[in-house]
Amino acid sequence: MPPLTRALYDLGPPPNCPLPFNMADYVMQAGRLQPEKTALLVLHGAQGDIAETWSFAALDRAIRATAAGLIARGLQPRDRVALRMGNLSDFPVLFFGTIAAGGIAVPTSAQLTQAEFAHLAEDMTPRFVAMAEDLALPNPGAEILRQADWQSLRQTAPISPVKSQPDDPAFLIYTSGTSGRPKGVLHAQRAAWARRMMWADWYGLGRADVMLHAGAFNWTYTLGTGLTDPWAAGATSLIHTGPARAEDLPAIAQSHHATILAAVPGVYRRILRGKSDLSQAFADLRHALTAGEKMPQALAEDWQIRTGKPVYEALGMSEISTYLSSGPSCPPRPGAIGKPQTGRRVAILEADGEPAPIGTEGALAISRRDPGLMLGYWNQPEATEASHQGTWFLTGDRAAMDQDGYVSYAGRADDVMTALGYRVSPQEVEDALTAHPAIQDAGVTQVQLRDDLTLIAAFCVVEGDWPGDNVLASYAAQHLAAYKCPRLWVKRTALPRTANGKLIRRQLAQSFDPAAPSVPRQQPGSDPA
Repeated sequence: MPPLTRALYDLGPPPNCPLPFNMADYVMQAGRLQPEKTALLVLHGAQGDIAETWSFAALDRAIRATAAGLIARGLQPRDRVALRMGNLSDFPVLFFGTIAAGGIAVPTSAQLTQAEFAHLAEDMTPRFVAMAEDLALPNPGAEILRQADWQSLRQTAPISPVKSQPDDPAFLIYTSGTSGRPKGVLHAQRAAWARRMMWADWYGLGRADVMLHAGAFNWTYTLGTGLTDPWAAGATSLIHTGPARAEDLPAIAQSHHATILAAVPGVYRRILRGKSDLSQAFADLRHALTAGEKMPQALAEDWQIRTGKPVYEALGMSEISTYLSSGPSCPPRPGAIGKPQTGRRVAILEADGEPAPIGTEGALAISRRDPGLMLGYWNQPEATEASHQGTWFLTGDRAAMDQDGYVSYAGRADDVMTALGYRVSPQEVEDALTAHPAIQDAGVTQVQLRDDLTLIAAFCVVEGDWPGDNVLASYAAQHLAAYKCPRLWVKRTALPRTANGKLIRRQLAQSFDPAAPSVPRQQPGSDPA
C-alpha cells in the first residue's frame, strides 16, 4: 500500500456474512468437526485446578437444549434475557442459548448494586433474569431463573438454532455515557462474523490455540476474545471462576499450556511484580493480547524482556469491539496502537468531516458499513443519530494517523473514564456521591498517580468535618460497582465551573498533586493497578 496523504485507511471490503446467520450456531460450527475436543476448561484456585471440562459436543448440546428450554418457558423472539452472575460455565451457555432461541442476551456485571441493576432492568424490560443465588433484586418485573432453573433448561431436548438474519439483534451491552445514563448497545448476529477481521491482524488465531483470558464473562472483551473467537476457530478456552489473582496466571498458563493470554494492562503490570521465572511459565505462549485501556510503552517493553514474548495491543469499544491493532502481521510501533484491521475503513476526521492531513489529531471514526458496528443504542435514537457523521460512526476518541496507517491514540473527546478496562461515566459516580448527606458537591475524574498508573479520584466539597476516606469509600462501595468506585479522595472548598455552572473536570485533574496527603483507597477484592 503506498504512503497515505490523508488519514483514511481502507484495504477493501469486510468479509461477507453468510445467509442465514445465527451467532450461536456459527460459534459452534468448527467444534462440530471435532466434537470430543475440549472447548472450555473452567479453572479454580491458585494453580488453576480443573473444575469443569466441556467438550465441543457437550457445549453445543447444552446451548441448543437451553434454547429449547427458554422457548418452552415462554421466550419469544427478541425477548431479553439478562444474565447476572459471576464466572460460571452457565454464563456462556445461557448467553449463546438465548441467541440460539432468537432472544436478546444481556450480560451484566455481578458487581452492580441492586439499584444499578434495577435501573438497567427498567430500561431493557427483560423476560427472564438469570441470577446467581447470592444476589437479589427487588421487584424485577421479570421471571427470575436461579441455578436450578438454568440446569433444568439443559434437560430439554435440543433444537436447531433459529435461522436468524445477519441484521437481527443478538445481544445488548450496557456501557456508560457522558450523561451518566447507561446506554444499551444493541448488536446484530453479524457482530460475531465481523470478529474474523481480528483473527489475522491481532490474534493470529487458529484451532490449535489455547486461550487464557483474565476477565469476567460479562465483559465484552472476555465474551469476544475469550470465548466467541476461540470457539468459532475450534480452539480451547481457559476461564478461571475467579477472581483470579494476576500473580497466579503464570502458573495457570504453564499448567494448561496456554498459547495466547488476553488481559488489560493492569494485569500484566501485576504479573511482572511477581518473582516467578516468566520465560519458563509462558514457554508455550506465542504472544499476549491487551485491550481495554492504553498500555504504557515501558510496560510493553518490560513484558517482552521478562517473558521473551510480544504483546499485541488493540483499541476498541462496546459499539464495535476492537478495530485497530498490532499483531503477528502488523508489528507494534512505539507510540501507536496499531493499524486498522483488514476489512475495516477508518479515518481521522477534521471538524468538517473530511479526512485530516497525516499526523494531524482529529476525531477517530469508523465506516458505518462495518459489520461489527452496533445496530444502535437501545431506546435512544437521538444518541444513535448523534454518533453518525455522514458515512462515519464517531467513536468519541481523538487520534492521529501516520503515512503507513498506524494510529496514535490521543484520549477521549468526552469525560468518560476507563477503569480496569471498563468505561465509567464520571457523572454517574458524582450522582452517587452527592447523595451522601455530608457531600455538598463532587467532581470525579482520572488522575495520573505515576507514569504508568491512573486512578479515579473524587474531589469533594463537604459540609462540616471531613467524614474520612474510609467512610466515603464504604459509602461508594454500597452504591456503585467496585470498578466505578474512586480510589482517591480529595477535599476541596470549591470545584472549578464555567459561567453557566458546568464542571470543568480537566482542571481537577490538572490541579491534582500526587505528593499531597491523599491516599489511594482500594476496595476489597480489587486492584487499582
